[in-house]
Amino acid sequence: MNQPSLFQVRRWSVTELTRHLRRILESDDSLQDAWVQGEISNLSRPASGHIYFTLKDAGAALKCVIWKGDAMRLRGIPMQDGMSIEAHGKIGVYEPGGQYQLYVDLVRPAGEGALFAEYLRLKALLETEGLFSGERKREIPQFPRKIGILTSPTGAALRDMLNTLARRMPLAEVVLAPSAVQGEAAPLELVAGLQKLNSLVKPDVILVARGGGSIEDLWAFNDERVVRAVAASAVPVISGVGHETDFTLTDLAADLRAPTPTAAAELATAISVSDLAGYVHNAAGQLGNAMLMILDEKERALDEVNGRMRYVSPARRLLTERQRVDEAERRLARGLNQRLKLEQAQLKGLAQRLESLNPLAILRRGYAVVTLPGSGKVVLTASQAAVGSDLHVQIAEGELKVRVTESG
Repeated sequence: MNQPSLFQVRRWSVTELTRHLRRILESDDSLQDAWVQGEISNLSRPASGHIYFTLKDAGAALKCVIWKGDAMRLRGIPMQDGMSIEAHGKIGVYEPGGQYQLYVDLVRPAGEGALFAEYLRLKALLETEGLFSGERKREIPQFPRKIGILTSPTGAALRDMLNTLARRMPLAEVVLAPSAVQGEAAPLELVAGLQKLNSLVKPDVILVARGGGSIEDLWAFNDERVVRAVAASAVPVISGVGHETDFTLTDLAADLRAPTPTAAAELATAISVSDLAGYVHNAAGQLGNAMLMILDEKERALDEVNGRMRYVSPARRLLTERQRVDEAERRLARGLNQRLKLEQAQLKGLAQRLESLNPLAILRRGYAVVTLPGSGKVVLTASQAAVGSDLHVQIAEGELKVRVTESG
């Protein structure tokens, strides 16, 4: 028979117990950074953008969730039911459902764990050496005249890049350094291709590219020799390896990373022919406007000089001097006229005075002038004319000859 306990036993509510279990799970560091391998089942992609699925093996099943932000980053991995994967994330508890589940932030196909571990090891090593430092990144030239391409000569990536370059910058010379892009021979061929482009071709920029694939397919671009060759390149390097979600160590060592080979070709020709045509058109318009402004300015300056020249020109001086001559002529004419009038007035006065002194004027008043014939001496006294002598008498109107008959 069960006896009631003498001590109080704690009673949990469902919420309290679930929350307590959640704290226990989330406080375990090993459960907050866990890789779990299993097979996908019950995959669901609702409109919210989150992904829900179950990881299972022969003995158990684990609910998993990938939030929308992480799901967008993992779009390059074709997840589907029955696929065997390794999922990274942290264990948590979904309290409303009372179930523990894995919150996934990274997914890789099963079997890639060793390669990924090597990737992380090599990444840490090269990062410590500064090969991925932003300070050593170089600017990509805006107008490359010669572009080197390092990729497979038979891959779709080359065709896509050539089409893009021909469309955007047909003036640029493109030189291909053919190389394997996967397999055991690929690293050495990639390194040799980079060295030949740098030493023989000396392009303005090098594109290192290939299409997408698994981590094994892309592993040549994680090879330490290739990464160091990219970092040591004398020419700026643009990497376009894989798809948007694929990241290789070559991407980190390159001066610029493109999400795809096509994007690498676009980044190498940041300014396209159509852009150049637009720039030339705008520059021509600006040049025309500048020329018009300069012409207007020069025309105003020329008008100003012409004005000054007209002011100091000989023709203007001649006109001025001609006007002065005209004014002098007018003043001279006025002076001569006044002088003439003055002389005329003086002459008239003298004439009047002369007239007043003219003996003839006296004669016209009834007087006469008597002179002795021969000598012309004026007879002033009677004693000068003896009786019987002849005299000459000048009167106002004519002359008379008389003889003295009597003297007194």
